[in-house]
Amino acid sequence: MAKAMTKSQIADALAKKVDLKKKVAVQFLEELAALAYKEAKNAFTLPGLGKLVLVNRKARMGRNPQTGEAIKIPAKKVVKFRVAKAAKEAILGKK
Repeated sequence: MAKAMTKSQIADALAKKVDLKKKVAVQFLEELAALAYKEAKNAFTLPGLGKLVLVNRKARMGRNPQTGEAIKIPAKKVVKFRVAKAAKEAILGKK
């Protein structure tokens, strides 16, 4: 299995594709990430890729895998990424 691209490799690929300096591409990636973090509570959409959403999980009962003892897992907020249909079809192919 191939390794995931690093931030530097992504910036380099974008810079070459759009004819920019690598420094500008890195700055763009950083600003995009900062904007996504700031707007995630309102749902942040990356067209063609997916959407970052804040979800409230309900409290539930779980089980300690080591002892088998039932434990209560409290409610909490989590960040989820919902993959866009276009991204799924591009990666997996159409059914």
